[in-house]
Amino acid sequence: MQANKDSDGGWRTFVWNSEKKEFLGRTGSSWLKIFLFYVIFYGCLAGIFIGTIQALLLTLSNYKPTYQDRVAPPGLSHTPRSEKSEIAFSLSDASSYKKYTDAMTKFLKKYDDDKQTDQMKFEDCGGNVPENYKDRGAPEDNNPGQRIGWRLKRSLVGVWPRLGNRSKASTPGKMSLSLCFQPPMNNSVEEFLLPKLKPNLIPIFCKNKREEDADKIGEIKFFGLGEGFPLQYYPYYGKLLHPQYLQPLVAIQFNNLTLNEELRIECKVFGENIGYSEKDRYQGRFDVKFNIAS
Repeated sequence: MQANKDSDGGWRTFVWNSEKKEFLGRTGSSWLKIFLFYVIFYGCLAGIFIGTIQALLLTLSNYKPTYQDRVAPPGLSHTPRSEKSEIAFSLSDASSYKKYTDAMTKFLKKYDDDKQTDQMKFEDCGGNVPENYKDRGAPEDNNPGQRIGWRLKRSLVGVWPRLGNRSKASTPGKMSLSLCFQPPMNNSVEEFLLPKLKPNLIPIFCKNKREEDADKIGEIKFFGLGEGFPLQYYPYYGKLLHPQYLQPLVAIQFNNLTLNEELRIECKVFGENIGYSEKDRYQGRFDVKFNIAS
């Protein structure tokens, strides 16, 4: 019993020693010195970290990407977007493709003619033919003025087909079906794209990705200014300098697709300095899988 009291008293003495005025074995001045040491130590670490980040930020521009070693333009995408690049729906069920039509309708609203009437925000960018790059100034910090957006009206690219247009089947087991894609293409302000097949234009072509699908796809039509991406609408300077920018678009219409089968189609843009990578499925190209039920 006496041993328990002694051990209990030793524990209490360690927590607070009233004779030496010590808390957990240290006096108040000792605890103060330790506290000040760690405040200074971690304060120096925080200062080094903040200083390193600030030094890095000084090397970056607000208006153009500084480091692009992992960015290989141009990137190519499509609208409507889909999960795992698969467009699947049933022709007999309108609700199954409503999400695609709604996405396209929303995406194209900003290209309506009445959205581009403000003379302070938009101006014409050439005529109805592809033209060369236009000088808009370098996107440097000493030239931060906003660029005026270029008009890209839907009327310039002709009649845009709509998703779900149907007509009588031209061959048994097939149906003439119009699918419309808008593949916007980005472009770096540091490295301008160089045309290859057509002057002042980066054309886009689509074909079956698998050999066995060659006779299952049918005709592919392209709608747009020059049926590609005219150079005069590039480059894009980013949201700060180019808030009114509209990406040039191409509508792709797939006719006479075979129903009730999985079809894979690949689309590519072609230019002198455009490369492709198997590691990046959107570098200069994209592929999409169709699965359309009757």
